Amino acid sequence: MDGQAEERPNAWDPFGRPLFGGPEARALSRVGVVDIGSNSVRMVVFDGAARSPAYFFNEKVMCALGAGLSETNRLSPEGRSRALAALRRFAILAEAMDATPISVVATAAMRDAEDGPEFRAEIERETGLKPWVIDGTEEARLSAQGVLLGWPGAEGIVCDIGGSSMELAELKGGMVGLRGTSPLGPLKLREVSGGKKGLDRYIAQEIGRLVAPMPIAPPRLYLVGGSWRAIARLDMERRGYPLTVLHEYRMTRAALLETIDWIAGSDPDALRQKTGTSPDRMALVPYAAQVLRKLVAHLRPHEIAVSSYGIREGLLYEQMPADLRARDPLIEACRFAEQRAARQPGFGNRLYNFILPLFGAAGPDKRRLIRAACLLHDTAWRAHPDYRHEICFDSATQANLGGLEHWERVFLGVSLLHRYKNSRSGSRFEPLFSLLDADRMRQAEVLGKAMRFGAMFSLHAPDSLAELRHYPKKKQLELILAEAAVPLFGEVAAARFASLAKALGVETSVRVRRR
Repeated sequence: MDGQAEERPNAWDPFGRPLFGGPEARALSRVGVVDIGSNSVRMVVFDGAARSPAYFFNEKVMCALGAGLSETNRLSPEGRSRALAALRRFAILAEAMDATPISVVATAAMRDAEDGPEFRAEIERETGLKPWVIDGTEEARLSAQGVLLGWPGAEGIVCDIGGSSMELAELKGGMVGLRGTSPLGPLKLREVSGGKKGLDRYIAQEIGRLVAPMPIAPPRLYLVGGSWRAIARLDMERRGYPLTVLHEYRMTRAALLETIDWIAGSDPDALRQKTGTSPDRMALVPYAAQVLRKLVAHLRPHEIAVSSYGIREGLLYEQMPADLRARDPLIEACRFAEQRAARQPGFGNRLYNFILPLFGAAGPDKRRLIRAACLLHDTAWRAHPDYRHEICFDSATQANLGGLEHWERVFLGVSLLHRYKNSRSGSRFEPLFSLLDADRMRQAEVLGKAMRFGAMFSLHAPDSLAELRHYPKKKQLELILAEAAVPLFGEVAAARFASLAKALGVETSVRVRRR
């Protein structure tokens, strides 16, 4: 496989047949992968909606297999011992979780060390796991596929940094193009001779070689890897950013360079304590920051984004059929949530049809968010009524969802908050509201109050019992009721209709559609 999805017209329909219910998706409902890296060994078991899976299990052990590799050409003895112990545990857990056969990949340390083949044989003998030792360009491809799992149609350059290597891969039109690898992992950089000047020359030389074939000024640089995530978390700290979800966190070149300077001038222990970064990871951050400064200077990306999806998610993407790859990960995840948690699965589709006239001018991106909100609108019904709005907001903003910018998370959160609560005044979420401008905030409120009103017809299908007609220029909102729906339009429904009209800034009228 080359990581390239087939070109298909109308390849996904957010309200077509749910692919997570089909046999190909069910085969991916519990998939286990292990990544034996130069710095850490991690096992992830994916579960749920195959196109946007949940993390059923996720455990990492910092083994530092590649420590000292440049000097000895062998894996760290302590790292080998720790890695083998972790892999024995993972093999037993995978069997217990019904996540076998498990896919195992090993990267730079094991492919470069002279005792790598020996350790691979020991792993297979001791655990039954069969590591697939991949080269740098294959590592780049899998990492880029991981980015595609969360960003279908992604455009730009993926940069994956590990302990002993760093890879680049071009993404264009949702396909993986040029790839390159380098020995720019922080564990190796710690062993470069020549002091600060020698390290600076080495990084400059390797960056120049690595980026030479790549397009300059890509629309986005996607950062994959623990050291990049640590730097992004520090950027959040410096900026006082209110949402500490790393996936899809965006930075400008100027802001990132300011953060790199700030890191260099700060006490590492103080930074580590503020952000919860492990001591082992924090020790690698200065080396990674030096590499990132030069990489950004060479590539000049228009935007820098953090991806929590990488090689492990790329292994899952590798197993997906083209139909599944082509689906929107956000919509698939929301549909799965509705199927599992809503009182009336399928009602989200009818609710969407009912409220869509309020958003007649909305483009595809906005309609996608409206669809997602409608699918999620009833998934918190089991919570205590006083806290449903908070649980909805927390879920939308903190859930492990792909294909969502941070402002879109808050947009969904605000809309679902208003699905259960008329006012957001005094909310503990107010710091996050700053991620929405005034117009988006108003639209999120309208969406929430529209869902709150539409849910009054939840014993039936709102789009068959009532119709909304919005006349923005006339500032009018008309509700047309079927005769059977008149008893449903009681006192509470009328109050919710009035609240929706107030959010829209319109006058209302109600009439009954006679047979």
